[in-house]
Amino acid sequence: MTDPNDEAEKIAGETLFVAWGAIALAMISLAYCFRHGLLLLFGDAVAHMYIARRIFDSRNPGYRQLGSVWLPLPHLLLAPFVARMSWWQNGVAGAWVSIPSYALGCAGLYRLARVWLPAGMAIVALAFFAFNPGLLYMATTAMTEPLFLAEMIWAVLLIVLFELALRGGSYGVLVRRSPQRLLLWAGVVLVGAVFTRYDGWILGAVLWVFATVRVFTIEGAWRKVRGAWVAFTVILASAPLLWLAYNAKNFGDPLDFMRGPYSARAIEARTKPAGGYYHPGWHNMRVATLYFLKVAELGATPQHCADVLFCISLAGAAAAVVHFRGRAIWTAMVLWLPLPFYAYSVAYGSVPIFFPLWFPHSWYNIRYGMEMLPIFALSGAFFFALLAEFARRRQWLKLPAPVVERTMAAVLLALIAANTAVLLRTGPLVYEEAVVNSRSRVAFDHAVANALMLLPPEPVILMDASVDAGAIEEAGLPLRRTLNEGDDLEWRRALADPAMAAPIAIALDGDPVARAIQDHPENMDLVKVICSSGEPCARIYWSKVYTPRL
Repeated sequence: MTDPNDEAEKIAGETLFVAWGAIALAMISLAYCFRHGLLLLFGDAVAHMYIARRIFDSRNPGYRQLGSVWLPLPHLLLAPFVARMSWWQNGVAGAWVSIPSYALGCAGLYRLARVWLPAGMAIVALAFFAFNPGLLYMATTAMTEPLFLAEMIWAVLLIVLFELALRGGSYGVLVRRSPQRLLLWAGVVLVGAVFTRYDGWILGAVLWVFATVRVFTIEGAWRKVRGAWVAFTVILASAPLLWLAYNAKNFGDPLDFMRGPYSARAIEARTKPAGGYYHPGWHNMRVATLYFLKVAELGATPQHCADVLFCISLAGAAAAVVHFRGRAIWTAMVLWLPLPFYAYSVAYGSVPIFFPLWFPHSWYNIRYGMEMLPIFALSGAFFFALLAEFARRRQWLKLPAPVVERTMAAVLLALIAANTAVLLRTGPLVYEEAVVNSRSRVAFDHAVANALMLLPPEPVILMDASVDAGAIEEAGLPLRRTLNEGDDLEWRRALADPAMAAPIAIALDGDPVARAIQDHPENMDLVKVICSSGEPCARIYWSKVYTPRL
Protein backbone atom coordinates (compact mmCIF):
# COMPACT_ATOMS: atom_id res chain seq x y z
CA MET A 1 0.00 0.00 0.00
CA THR A 2 1.35 3.44 -0.98
CA ASP A 3 2.29 5.65 1.95
CA PRO A 4 0.29 8.94 1.82
CA ASN A 5 3.37 10.97 2.74
CA ASP A 6 5.32 9.43 -0.14
CA GLU A 7 2.45 10.15 -2.52
CA ALA A 8 2.22 13.76 -1.31
CA GLU A 9 5.96 14.19 -1.82
CA LYS A 10 5.67 12.71 -5.30
CA ILE A 11 2.88 15.11 -6.32
CA ALA A 12 4.82 18.06 -4.88
CA GLY A 13 7.85 17.06 -6.91
CA GLU A 14 5.78 16.68 -10.06
CA THR A 15 4.25 20.14 -9.53
CA LEU A 16 7.66 21.74 -9.10
CA PHE A 17 8.90 20.03 -12.27
CA VAL A 18 5.86 21.40 -14.14
CA ALA A 19 6.67 24.92 -12.95
CA TRP A 20 10.26 24.76 -14.16
CA GLY A 21 9.20 23.21 -17.45
CA ALA A 22 6.67 25.99 -17.97
CA ILE A 23 9.35 28.62 -17.35
CA ALA A 24 11.58 26.99 -19.96
CA LEU A 25 8.73 26.90 -22.49
CA ALA A 26 7.83 30.53 -21.81
CA MET A 27 11.45 31.60 -22.23
CA ILE A 28 11.49 30.00 -25.68
CA SER A 29 8.34 31.95 -26.51
CA LEU A 30 9.96 35.14 -25.21
CA ALA A 31 13.05 34.62 -27.35
CA TYR A 32 10.88 34.24 -30.46
CA CYS A 33 8.59 37.17 -29.68
CA PHE A 34 11.47 39.47 -28.75
CA ARG A 35 13.35 38.64 -31.93
CA HIS A 36 10.28 39.43 -34.05
CA GLY A 37 9.29 42.59 -32.16
CA LEU A 38 5.97 41.26 -30.83
CA LEU A 39 6.11 42.35 -27.18
CA LEU A 40 4.45 45.75 -27.63
CA LEU A 41 1.68 44.97 -30.10
CA PHE A 42 -1.07 45.37 -27.50
CA GLY A 43 -1.78 49.02 -26.74
CA ASP A 44 -2.83 47.96 -23.25
CA ALA A 45 0.60 46.40 -22.65
CA VAL A 46 2.20 49.75 -23.52
CA ALA A 47 -0.25 51.52 -21.20
CA HIS A 48 0.38 49.14 -18.30
CA MET A 49 4.13 49.77 -18.46
CA TYR A 50 3.55 53.51 -18.79
CA ILE A 51 1.46 53.55 -15.60
CA ALA A 52 4.07 51.46 -13.79
CA ARG A 53 6.89 53.81 -14.78
CA ARG A 54 5.12 57.03 -13.90
CA ILE A 55 4.85 55.87 -10.25
CA PHE A 56 8.48 56.96 -9.85
CA ASP A 57 9.28 58.80 -13.11
CA SER A 58 6.97 61.82 -13.31
CA ARG A 59 6.73 65.43 -12.17
CA ASN A 60 4.56 64.28 -9.27
CA PRO A 61 5.62 60.69 -8.47
CA GLY A 62 3.66 58.62 -5.99
CA TYR A 63 0.84 56.15 -5.57
CA ARG A 64 -1.72 58.52 -7.15
CA GLN A 65 -0.05 57.82 -10.50
CA LEU A 66 -1.66 54.37 -10.40
CA GLY A 67 -4.79 56.02 -11.77
CA SER A 68 -8.40 55.16 -11.04
CA VAL A 69 -9.54 52.54 -13.54
CA TRP A 70 -7.02 49.71 -13.86
CA LEU A 71 -6.35 47.90 -10.61
CA PRO A 72 -2.90 48.48 -9.09
CA LEU A 73 -1.19 45.12 -8.52
CA PRO A 74 0.05 44.53 -12.11
CA HIS A 75 1.59 48.01 -12.18
CA LEU A 76 3.24 47.61 -8.79
CA LEU A 77 4.75 44.31 -9.94
CA LEU A 78 5.96 45.90 -13.19
CA ALA A 79 7.49 48.96 -11.55
CA PRO A 80 10.92 47.45 -10.65
CA PHE A 81 11.37 46.15 -14.19
CA VAL A 82 10.29 49.26 -16.14
CA ALA A 83 12.83 51.22 -14.08
CA ARG A 84 15.40 49.88 -16.54
CA MET A 85 14.97 52.12 -19.59
CA SER A 86 15.86 49.46 -22.19
CA TRP A 87 13.36 46.96 -20.74
CA TRP A 88 10.66 49.62 -20.81
CA GLN A 89 11.46 50.51 -24.42
CA ASN A 90 11.59 46.97 -25.81
CA GLY A 91 8.75 45.57 -23.66
CA VAL A 92 10.82 42.88 -21.92
CA ALA A 93 9.80 44.33 -18.55
CA GLY A 94 6.34 42.82 -18.94
CA ALA A 95 7.70 39.32 -19.45
CA TRP A 96 9.35 39.26 -16.01
CA VAL A 97 5.88 39.39 -14.44
CA SER A 98 3.93 37.32 -16.97
CA ILE A 99 6.37 34.40 -17.32
CA PRO A 100 6.35 33.51 -13.58
CA SER A 101 2.57 33.97 -13.62
CA TYR A 102 2.27 31.54 -16.54
CA ALA A 103 4.48 29.00 -14.74
CA LEU A 104 2.44 29.31 -11.54
CA GLY A 105 -0.76 28.88 -13.51
CA CYS A 106 0.56 25.70 -15.14
CA ALA A 107 1.76 24.27 -11.82
CA GLY A 108 -1.53 25.15 -10.11
CA LEU A 109 -3.65 23.57 -12.82
CA TYR A 110 -1.61 20.37 -12.72
CA ARG A 111 -1.86 20.21 -8.93
CA LEU A 112 -5.61 20.84 -9.11
CA ALA A 113 -6.09 18.04 -11.64
CA ARG A 114 -4.10 15.67 -9.42
CA VAL A 115 -6.68 16.05 -6.66
CA TRP A 116 -9.00 13.83 -8.72
CA LEU A 117 -7.03 12.44 -11.68
CA PRO A 118 -4.00 10.16 -12.14
CA ALA A 119 -0.79 11.67 -13.45
CA GLY A 120 -1.41 10.79 -17.11
CA MET A 121 -4.74 12.61 -17.35
CA ALA A 122 -3.45 15.53 -15.26
CA ILE A 123 -0.69 15.92 -17.87
CA VAL A 124 -3.38 16.02 -20.56
CA ALA A 125 -5.14 18.89 -18.75
CA LEU A 126 -1.82 20.66 -18.29
CA ALA A 127 -0.78 20.24 -21.94
CA PHE A 128 -4.04 21.69 -23.29
CA PHE A 129 -3.53 24.75 -21.08
CA ALA A 130 0.24 25.19 -21.26
CA PHE A 131 0.65 24.67 -25.02
CA ASN A 132 -2.05 27.14 -25.98
CA PRO A 133 -0.20 29.47 -28.39
CA GLY A 134 -2.26 32.49 -27.38
CA LEU A 135 -1.41 32.03 -23.71
CA LEU A 136 2.27 31.49 -24.54
CA TYR A 137 2.25 34.76 -26.47
CA MET A 138 0.49 36.64 -23.66
CA ALA A 139 3.07 35.27 -21.22
CA THR A 140 5.71 37.43 -22.95
CA THR A 141 3.76 40.69 -22.67
CA ALA A 142 2.71 43.14 -19.96
CA MET A 143 -0.93 42.05 -20.23
CA THR A 144 -2.73 40.96 -17.04
CA GLU A 145 -4.24 37.69 -18.28
CA PRO A 146 -1.38 35.35 -17.20
CA LEU A 147 -1.29 36.91 -13.73
CA PHE A 148 -5.02 36.67 -13.20
CA LEU A 149 -5.21 33.10 -14.52
CA ALA A 150 -2.56 32.07 -11.99
CA GLU A 151 -4.47 33.79 -9.18
CA MET A 152 -7.78 32.23 -10.19
CA ILE A 153 -6.33 28.71 -10.45
CA TRP A 154 -4.44 28.92 -7.16
CA ALA A 155 -7.39 30.44 -5.29
CA VAL A 156 -9.61 27.55 -6.42
CA LEU A 157 -6.87 25.01 -5.62
CA LEU A 158 -6.32 26.35 -2.11
CA ILE A 159 -10.03 26.32 -1.28
CA VAL A 160 -10.28 22.74 -2.63
CA LEU A 161 -7.34 21.66 -0.44
CA PHE A 162 -8.85 23.56 2.49
CA GLU A 163 -12.07 21.56 2.19
CA LEU A 164 -10.20 18.26 1.88
CA ALA A 165 -8.06 19.10 4.92
CA LEU A 166 -11.22 19.88 6.92
CA ARG A 167 -12.80 16.58 5.95
CA GLY A 168 -9.65 14.64 6.84
CA GLY A 169 -9.62 10.86 6.66
CA SER A 170 -9.23 9.41 3.19
CA TYR A 171 -10.02 12.82 1.66
CA GLY A 172 -7.25 14.75 3.35
CA VAL A 173 -4.34 12.32 3.43
CA LEU A 174 -2.56 14.02 0.52
CA VAL A 175 -2.97 17.56 1.91
CA ARG A 176 0.23 18.47 3.69
CA ARG A 177 -0.86 21.86 5.07
CA SER A 178 -3.23 22.69 7.91
CA PRO A 179 -6.66 24.03 6.91
CA GLN A 180 -5.92 27.28 8.74
CA ARG A 181 -2.83 27.93 6.66
CA LEU A 182 -4.56 26.96 3.43
CA LEU A 183 -7.42 29.36 4.12
CA LEU A 184 -5.09 32.24 4.92
CA TRP A 185 -3.05 31.62 1.76
CA ALA A 186 -6.29 31.53 -0.22
CA GLY A 187 -7.12 34.93 1.25
CA VAL A 188 -3.75 36.33 0.17
CA VAL A 189 -4.17 35.00 -3.38
CA LEU A 190 -7.71 36.35 -3.61
CA VAL A 191 -6.60 39.79 -2.43
CA GLY A 192 -4.09 39.67 -5.28
CA ALA A 193 -6.92 38.79 -7.68
CA VAL A 194 -9.08 41.63 -6.33
CA PHE A 195 -6.24 44.07 -7.05
CA THR A 196 -5.55 42.59 -10.52
CA ARG A 197 -8.91 42.50 -12.35
CA TYR A 198 -12.50 43.25 -11.46
CA ASP A 199 -13.33 39.60 -12.18
CA GLY A 200 -11.39 38.98 -8.98
CA TRP A 201 -14.03 40.78 -6.94
CA ILE A 202 -16.67 38.26 -7.99
CA LEU A 203 -14.21 35.37 -7.69
CA GLY A 204 -13.38 36.42 -4.13
CA ALA A 205 -17.04 36.68 -3.14
CA VAL A 206 -17.93 33.28 -4.62
CA LEU A 207 -14.98 31.46 -3.05
CA TRP A 208 -15.68 33.14 0.29
CA VAL A 209 -19.18 31.62 0.15
CA PHE A 210 -17.78 28.17 -0.69
CA ALA A 211 -15.24 28.35 2.16
CA THR A 212 -17.80 29.68 4.64
CA VAL A 213 -20.33 26.96 3.83
CA ARG A 214 -17.64 24.35 4.50
CA VAL A 215 -16.68 26.00 7.80
CA PHE A 216 -20.24 25.88 9.08
CA THR A 217 -21.32 22.49 7.68
CA ILE A 218 -18.32 20.19 8.28
CA GLU A 219 -18.38 18.84 11.80
CA GLY A 220 -15.77 20.44 14.05
CA ALA A 221 -14.58 22.85 11.36
CA TRP A 222 -15.68 26.06 13.09
CA ARG A 223 -13.81 25.21 16.27
CA LYS A 224 -10.69 24.38 14.30
CA VAL A 225 -10.49 27.32 11.87
CA ARG A 226 -12.60 30.16 13.30
CA GLY A 227 -9.60 32.46 13.78
CA ALA A 228 -8.35 31.84 10.25
CA TRP A 229 -11.87 32.28 8.85
CA VAL A 230 -12.26 35.67 10.56
CA ALA A 231 -8.89 36.82 9.19
CA PHE A 232 -9.81 35.45 5.73
CA THR A 233 -13.09 37.36 5.79
CA VAL A 234 -11.57 40.61 7.01
CA ILE A 235 -8.73 40.77 4.48
CA LEU A 236 -11.02 39.77 1.64
CA ALA A 237 -13.60 42.42 2.50
CA SER A 238 -10.93 45.07 3.06
CA ALA A 239 -9.40 44.82 -0.42
CA PRO A 240 -12.27 46.28 -2.49
CA LEU A 241 -13.06 48.78 0.27
CA LEU A 242 -9.48 49.99 0.09
CA TRP A 243 -9.80 50.56 -3.66
CA LEU A 244 -13.06 52.48 -3.16
CA ALA A 245 -11.39 54.64 -0.51
CA TYR A 246 -8.39 55.26 -2.80
CA ASN A 247 -10.71 56.42 -5.61
CA ALA A 248 -12.69 58.65 -3.25
CA LYS A 249 -9.59 60.31 -1.78
CA ASN A 250 -7.69 60.87 -5.01
CA PHE A 251 -10.43 61.34 -7.60
CA GLY A 252 -13.39 62.53 -5.56
CA ASP A 253 -15.63 59.55 -6.32
CA PRO A 254 -15.35 56.02 -4.87
CA LEU A 255 -16.79 54.69 -8.14
CA ASP A 256 -14.58 56.74 -10.45
CA PHE A 257 -13.32 53.49 -12.00
CA MET A 258 -16.91 52.78 -13.11
CA ARG A 259 -18.17 56.22 -14.14
CA GLY A 260 -15.12 58.48 -14.44
CA PRO A 261 -13.68 59.94 -17.67
CA TYR A 262 -11.39 56.91 -18.26
CA SER A 263 -13.94 54.20 -17.37
CA ALA A 264 -15.21 51.58 -19.83
CA ARG A 265 -18.58 53.36 -19.89
CA ALA A 266 -16.99 56.71 -20.78
CA ILE A 267 -14.76 55.14 -23.45
CA GLU A 268 -17.73 53.43 -25.07
CA ALA A 269 -19.70 56.68 -25.03
CA ARG A 270 -16.84 58.53 -26.77
CA THR A 271 -16.16 55.86 -29.39
CA LYS A 272 -19.71 54.75 -30.17
CA PRO A 273 -20.72 55.69 -33.75
CA ALA A 274 -23.53 58.18 -34.21
CA GLY A 275 -27.06 56.99 -34.86
CA GLY A 276 -27.80 55.06 -31.68
CA TYR A 277 -25.52 52.10 -32.46
CA TYR A 278 -25.05 49.53 -29.71
CA HIS A 279 -22.60 46.65 -29.78
CA PRO A 280 -23.81 43.04 -30.23
CA GLY A 281 -25.02 41.66 -26.93
CA TRP A 282 -25.97 45.06 -25.49
CA HIS A 283 -28.70 44.33 -22.90
CA ASN A 284 -29.02 40.82 -24.32
CA MET A 285 -27.50 38.09 -22.14
CA ARG A 286 -28.05 35.33 -24.70
CA VAL A 287 -26.15 37.11 -27.47
CA ALA A 288 -23.49 38.34 -25.04
CA THR A 289 -22.96 34.77 -23.83
CA LEU A 290 -22.62 33.49 -27.39
CA TYR A 291 -20.03 36.14 -28.28
CA PHE A 292 -17.89 35.47 -25.22
CA LEU A 293 -18.18 31.71 -25.52
CA LYS A 294 -17.26 31.77 -29.19
CA VAL A 295 -14.05 33.78 -28.69
CA ALA A 296 -13.16 31.46 -25.78
CA GLU A 297 -13.62 28.41 -28.00
CA LEU A 298 -11.75 29.90 -30.96
CA GLY A 299 -8.85 30.87 -28.73
CA ALA A 300 -8.50 27.26 -27.61
CA THR A 301 -9.16 25.21 -30.74
CA PRO A 302 -9.75 25.60 -34.51
CA GLN A 303 -13.15 26.73 -35.72
CA HIS A 304 -14.38 23.29 -36.80
CA CYS A 305 -13.71 21.90 -33.31
CA ALA A 306 -15.03 24.85 -31.29
CA ASP A 307 -18.49 23.56 -30.43
CA VAL A 308 -17.11 20.06 -29.81
CA LEU A 309 -14.74 21.50 -27.22
CA PHE A 310 -17.57 23.19 -25.35
CA CYS A 311 -19.76 20.07 -25.39
CA ILE A 312 -16.90 17.91 -24.08
CA SER A 313 -16.16 20.45 -21.35
CA LEU A 314 -19.80 20.62 -20.30
CA ALA A 315 -20.16 16.84 -20.26
CA GLY A 316 -16.87 16.41 -18.41
CA ALA A 317 -17.84 18.93 -15.73
CA ALA A 318 -21.25 17.28 -15.23
CA ALA A 319 -19.72 13.81 -15.03
CA ALA A 320 -17.08 15.00 -12.55
CA VAL A 321 -19.71 16.55 -10.27
CA VAL A 322 -21.54 13.22 -10.14
CA HIS A 323 -18.49 10.98 -9.89
CA PHE A 324 -16.37 13.00 -7.44
CA ARG A 325 -19.17 14.27 -5.18
CA GLY A 326 -17.94 14.79 -1.64
CA ARG A 327 -14.38 15.50 -2.84
CA ALA A 328 -14.59 19.30 -3.20
CA ILE A 329 -15.48 19.03 -6.89
CA TRP A 330 -18.06 21.82 -6.70
CA THR A 331 -15.32 24.28 -5.80
CA ALA A 332 -13.46 23.40 -9.00
CA MET A 333 -16.59 24.38 -10.95
CA VAL A 334 -15.92 28.00 -9.92
CA LEU A 335 -13.55 28.00 -12.91
CA TRP A 336 -16.72 28.38 -15.04
CA LEU A 337 -17.22 31.82 -13.46
CA PRO A 338 -15.73 33.86 -16.36
CA LEU A 339 -18.62 32.74 -18.59
CA PRO A 340 -21.44 34.47 -16.66
CA PHE A 341 -19.16 37.34 -15.60
CA TYR A 342 -18.16 38.34 -19.12
CA ALA A 343 -21.61 37.65 -20.55
CA TYR A 344 -22.98 40.14 -18.03
CA SER A 345 -20.11 42.57 -18.71
CA VAL A 346 -20.81 42.53 -22.45
CA ALA A 347 -24.56 42.92 -21.90
CA TYR A 348 -24.52 45.57 -19.18
CA GLY A 349 -20.94 46.63 -18.46
CA SER A 350 -19.86 48.52 -21.61
CA VAL A 351 -17.39 45.75 -22.52
CA PRO A 352 -17.97 44.84 -26.18
CA ILE A 353 -16.34 41.80 -27.77
CA PHE A 354 -15.78 41.74 -31.53
CA PHE A 355 -14.26 39.00 -33.66
CA PRO A 356 -14.01 38.64 -37.44
CA LEU A 357 -16.47 35.76 -37.96
CA TRP A 358 -19.48 37.64 -36.57
CA PHE A 359 -20.74 41.20 -36.88
CA PRO A 360 -19.13 43.75 -36.83
CA HIS A 361 -16.28 41.55 -38.15
CA SER A 362 -13.45 43.29 -36.30
CA TRP A 363 -11.12 42.60 -33.38
CA TYR A 364 -11.72 43.83 -29.83
CA ASN A 365 -11.37 42.27 -26.36
CA ILE A 366 -10.93 38.78 -27.79
CA ARG A 367 -8.35 38.05 -25.10
CA TYR A 368 -11.05 37.87 -22.41
CA GLY A 369 -11.99 34.43 -23.72
CA MET A 370 -8.63 33.14 -22.47
CA GLU A 371 -10.05 32.91 -18.95
CA MET A 372 -11.98 29.80 -20.00
CA LEU A 373 -8.79 27.85 -20.74
CA PRO A 374 -8.48 26.32 -17.23
CA ILE A 375 -12.00 24.91 -17.17
CA PHE A 376 -11.75 23.68 -20.76
CA ALA A 377 -8.53 21.85 -19.86
CA LEU A 378 -9.75 20.40 -16.57
CA SER A 379 -13.23 19.41 -17.76
CA GLY A 380 -11.85 17.81 -20.91
CA ALA A 381 -9.51 15.69 -18.83
CA PHE A 382 -12.43 14.72 -16.58
CA PHE A 383 -14.46 13.67 -19.61
CA PHE A 384 -11.89 11.31 -21.06
CA ALA A 385 -10.75 9.92 -17.71
CA LEU A 386 -14.30 9.08 -16.68
CA LEU A 387 -15.12 7.76 -20.15
CA ALA A 388 -12.20 5.32 -19.89
CA GLU A 389 -13.28 4.25 -16.41
CA PHE A 390 -16.87 3.76 -17.55
CA ALA A 391 -15.73 1.65 -20.52
CA ARG A 392 -13.52 -0.47 -18.27
CA ARG A 393 -16.28 -1.09 -15.75
CA ARG A 394 -18.64 -2.15 -18.53
CA GLN A 395 -15.85 -4.43 -19.74
CA TRP A 396 -15.76 -2.80 -23.14
CA LEU A 397 -11.98 -2.74 -22.79
CA LYS A 398 -10.24 -5.95 -21.75
CA LEU A 399 -7.10 -4.15 -20.60
CA PRO A 400 -5.71 -3.23 -17.19
CA ALA A 401 -6.61 0.28 -15.98
CA PRO A 402 -3.02 1.66 -16.14
CA VAL A 403 -2.69 0.53 -19.76
CA VAL A 404 -6.00 2.19 -20.70
CA GLU A 405 -4.98 5.40 -18.94
CA ARG A 406 -1.56 5.59 -20.56
CA THR A 407 -2.90 4.77 -24.02
CA MET A 408 -5.67 7.34 -23.82
CA ALA A 409 -3.28 9.97 -22.44
CA ALA A 410 -0.87 9.34 -25.33
CA VAL A 411 -3.64 9.68 -27.92
CA LEU A 412 -4.95 12.87 -26.31
CA LEU A 413 -1.48 14.40 -26.12
CA ALA A 414 -1.04 13.71 -29.83
CA LEU A 415 -4.35 15.45 -30.53
CA ILE A 416 -3.32 18.40 -28.36
CA ALA A 417 -0.05 18.65 -30.31
CA ALA A 418 -2.03 18.71 -33.56
CA ASN A 419 -4.40 21.32 -32.12
CA THR A 420 -1.44 23.52 -31.15
CA ALA A 421 0.13 23.13 -34.59
CA VAL A 422 -3.09 24.20 -36.32
CA LEU A 423 -3.50 27.22 -34.04
CA LEU A 424 0.10 28.24 -34.70
CA ARG A 425 -0.35 27.90 -38.45
CA THR A 426 -3.55 29.94 -38.57
CA GLY A 427 -2.34 32.42 -35.96
CA PRO A 428 -3.54 32.49 -32.33
CA LEU A 429 -6.64 34.64 -32.01
CA VAL A 430 -5.19 37.00 -29.38
CA TYR A 431 -2.03 37.43 -31.44
CA GLU A 432 -4.07 38.30 -34.53
CA GLU A 433 -6.05 40.81 -32.46
CA ALA A 434 -2.81 42.45 -31.34
CA VAL A 435 -1.37 42.56 -34.87
CA VAL A 436 -4.50 43.98 -36.52
CA ASN A 437 -5.05 46.66 -33.89
CA SER A 438 -1.39 47.69 -33.76
CA ARG A 439 -0.71 48.33 -37.44
CA SER A 440 -1.60 52.00 -37.63
CA ARG A 441 -0.69 52.72 -34.00
CA VAL A 442 2.87 51.35 -34.22
CA ALA A 443 3.65 53.35 -37.36
CA PHE A 444 2.19 56.49 -35.81
CA ASP A 445 4.08 55.99 -32.52
CA HIS A 446 7.30 55.55 -34.50
CA ALA A 447 6.76 58.84 -36.35
CA VAL A 448 5.96 60.74 -33.15
CA ALA A 449 8.95 59.13 -31.37
CA ASN A 450 11.26 60.35 -34.14
CA ALA A 451 9.89 63.86 -33.68
CA LEU A 452 10.37 63.64 -29.89
CA MET A 453 13.99 62.59 -30.30
CA LEU A 454 14.66 65.72 -32.41
CA LEU A 455 13.35 68.08 -29.71
CA PRO A 456 15.80 69.87 -27.39
CA PRO A 457 16.70 67.62 -24.43
CA GLU A 458 15.75 70.03 -21.62
CA PRO A 459 12.30 71.62 -22.08
CA VAL A 460 9.10 70.32 -20.50
CA ILE A 461 6.51 69.04 -22.98
CA LEU A 462 2.78 69.50 -22.44
CA MET A 463 1.06 66.36 -23.74
CA ASP A 464 -1.53 63.72 -22.92
CA ALA A 465 1.01 60.98 -22.24
CA SER A 466 -1.62 58.25 -21.93
CA VAL A 467 -2.37 58.70 -25.64
CA ASP A 468 1.27 59.08 -26.67
CA ALA A 469 2.70 56.44 -24.29
CA GLY A 470 4.07 54.26 -27.09
CA ALA A 471 5.91 57.18 -28.69
CA ILE A 472 7.36 58.31 -25.35
CA GLU A 473 8.47 54.75 -24.64
CA GLU A 474 10.14 54.30 -28.02
CA ALA A 475 11.88 57.67 -27.77
CA GLY A 476 13.15 56.88 -24.27
CA LEU A 477 11.79 60.20 -23.03
CA PRO A 478 11.75 60.43 -19.22
CA LEU A 479 8.17 60.97 -18.10
CA ARG A 480 9.27 63.72 -15.70
CA ARG A 481 9.90 65.82 -18.81
CA THR A 482 6.21 65.70 -19.68
CA LEU A 483 3.42 67.69 -18.07
CA ASN A 484 0.61 65.21 -18.48
CA GLU A 485 -2.80 64.03 -17.29
CA GLY A 486 -1.27 62.39 -14.21
CA ASP A 487 -0.21 65.77 -12.80
CA ASP A 488 -3.70 66.72 -11.60
CA LEU A 489 -3.84 70.43 -10.56
CA GLU A 490 -0.75 71.36 -12.58
CA TRP A 491 -2.32 69.68 -15.61
CA ARG A 492 -5.61 71.55 -15.22
CA ARG A 493 -3.82 74.88 -14.85
CA ALA A 494 -1.77 74.09 -17.94
CA LEU A 495 -4.87 73.41 -20.04
CA ALA A 496 -6.30 76.77 -18.97
CA ASP A 497 -3.22 78.59 -20.36
CA PRO A 498 -1.09 76.24 -22.50
CA ALA A 499 1.26 78.96 -23.77
CA MET A 500 2.45 79.72 -20.24
CA ALA A 501 2.50 76.08 -19.05
CA ALA A 502 5.36 74.66 -21.15
CA PRO A 503 7.64 75.70 -24.03
CA ILE A 504 6.47 72.77 -26.18
CA ALA A 505 3.02 71.20 -26.56
CA ILE A 506 2.05 68.07 -28.49
CA ALA A 507 -1.64 67.77 -29.32
CA LEU A 508 -3.49 64.87 -30.91
CA ASP A 509 -6.74 65.65 -32.68
CA GLY A 510 -9.51 65.68 -30.08
CA ASP A 511 -7.33 65.18 -27.00
CA PRO A 512 -7.35 67.62 -24.01
CA VAL A 513 -4.25 69.49 -25.23
CA ALA A 514 -5.77 69.98 -28.69
CA ARG A 515 -8.98 71.32 -27.16
CA ALA A 516 -7.02 73.62 -24.83
CA ILE A 517 -5.01 75.10 -27.73
CA GLN A 518 -8.18 75.47 -29.77
CA ASP A 519 -9.71 77.46 -26.91
CA HIS A 520 -6.48 79.43 -26.23
CA PRO A 521 -4.55 79.62 -29.54
CA GLU A 522 -2.78 82.86 -28.70
CA ASN A 523 1.02 82.73 -28.48
CA MET A 524 1.20 79.14 -29.80
CA ASP A 525 3.10 78.48 -33.07
CA LEU A 526 2.41 75.28 -34.99
CA VAL A 527 5.78 73.90 -36.12
CA LYS A 528 5.10 70.31 -37.21
CA VAL A 529 2.17 68.04 -38.14
CA ILE A 530 2.42 64.23 -38.06
CA CYS A 531 -0.37 62.17 -39.60
CA SER A 532 -0.78 58.44 -40.15
CA SER A 533 -3.58 56.45 -41.73
CA GLY A 534 -6.12 55.34 -39.14
CA GLU A 535 -4.75 57.58 -36.37
CA PRO A 536 -5.40 61.19 -35.32
CA CYS A 537 -2.85 63.77 -36.40
CA ALA A 538 -0.25 64.98 -33.90
CA ARG A 539 0.64 68.68 -33.90
CA ILE A 540 3.73 70.12 -32.24
CA TYR A 541 3.51 73.70 -30.96
CA TRP A 542 6.08 76.10 -29.55
CA SER A 543 5.09 78.72 -27.03
CA LYS A 544 6.16 82.29 -27.82
CA VAL A 545 5.76 83.54 -24.27
CA TYR A 546 6.74 80.69 -21.94
CA THR A 547 9.06 81.75 -19.14
CA PRO A 548 10.61 79.10 -16.87
CA ARG A 549 9.70 79.48 -13.21
CA LEU A 550 12.67 79.98 -10.95
